[in-house]
Amino acid sequence: MFGKNLKYYRLKNNMSMKELADLVQVSPMAISYYEKEERKPDMQTIKKLAGALHVRVTDFLENRDANLEFCHGEFRKKSRMSARQQEFVKEEVEEYFGRFYQAVNILGGNVLPEYPVLHSLPLSDSVEKNAAEMRAKLELSKNGPIGGLIEILENKGILVYLCDIDNDDFSGMNGTVNGRPYIIINKNMNPQRIRSTISHELAHILFYWPEDMSDKDIENMATAVSGAFLFPASDMERELGARRSTITNDMTAVCWEYGISMYLLVMRANKNGIINDHVAKNFYINANKAGWRKNEPSRAKEEETWLFHQLVYRAVCENEITAQKGAELLHESYEKVMEECSSMEV
Repeated sequence: MFGKNLKYYRLKNNMSMKELADLVQVSPMAISYYEKEERKPDMQTIKKLAGALHVRVTDFLENRDANLEFCHGEFRKKSRMSARQQEFVKEEVEEYFGRFYQAVNILGGNVLPEYPVLHSLPLSDSVEKNAAEMRAKLELSKNGPIGGLIEILENKGILVYLCDIDNDDFSGMNGTVNGRPYIIINKNMNPQRIRSTISHELAHILFYWPEDMSDKDIENMATAVSGAFLFPASDMERELGARRSTITNDMTAVCWEYGISMYLLVMRANKNGIINDHVAKNFYINANKAGWRKNEPSRAKEEETWLFHQLVYRAVCENEITAQKGAELLHESYEKVMEECSSMEV
C-alpha cells in the first residue's frame, strides 16, 4: 500500500512527480516506480518523502483494502480542473472509502442498507415527471420540502462524502464502490448549493440516460430535474401565489423551507409562469452584482454525514476496535472518540 499512499499524499500536496523528485533528490521515474510498487525506496528516501509531503512515515503504511473496486464517474466535459486535480479527487474518494469500509467489514456487511437499482428510471421529456419519479424511487412524498438529503440517501444505501477540496471548479461527482453508489460533494460550498449538487448527482445515478443524448443535454436535464426534485411545481403556486411582479424578501422564507437558493427559486418560478422574464432578468443582474453566483447568503440548514461516525463509534463501544483505532479511521482526536463513546448519564 506504500505506493498508493505515496501517490495520494503527493496529489494532496498538489505536486507533480518531478516536483516531488526534485525535493527528495531522485528522478521522476523513481517516483513513478515507487507509486506503481515496482521499486521500493530505502528508509532514508522514505523519510525525505515524508518530510516533503508533511506526513509521518507511518502514514505511508496506512492499510488500503485491495478488494474494493471503484468505478468513478466522469468530470464535467468543460471542467477547468487540471488532470492532476481530477486524479486527486479520485484518490481522495478511494482513501476515504478505504477507511469507511474498514468499519463496515469490522461490523459486518449487513450494517449497510440495500441500495436502489442504478440507472433504472426511464427518462421522459417532462422535468416534473422525472422529478416525481426520483422522489418515488426514494419513497419520499410527492410534494413538500425534503429534509436532510444526506441522511435520506445514507438510509437508502447511497454513500455520501463531504470532502474538503479547495477548488471552486469542483462541486461534485458520483461513482460506485463495489457496485454501491457514492456521491462526493465539495463541502466548501454553501448549504443550498450542496443540496442542489447532491440532487444533480442523484439524477445521474438513478436515471437511464440514452446513449444518443449529448453531454450538454444530460447536464441540463439533470440540473432541471434537481430543481424540480427540491421544489416541485405543485408547491409553487401554494407557496408563491399565481403571479409575482417583483422579487421580495418574503421569498427567502420559502428558500429556507425548501433548502434552495434564491437563484433556483427565481429560475423555477420563471419557467412556471409565476414571474416573467423581465423580473427574472433584473434579479439575475442584481444578484450577480452582489456576488451571489458564487457566494449567495445561506438559505438552508447544513447537510451532514453521520453514517461513518456511527459505524466507528459502534465498533468502539462494542469493543471491536480500540478508541485509538477509531480515531485513526475517522481522522479525529482520541479524546473526541472517547467522549462520543463514553457511558451515557441519565
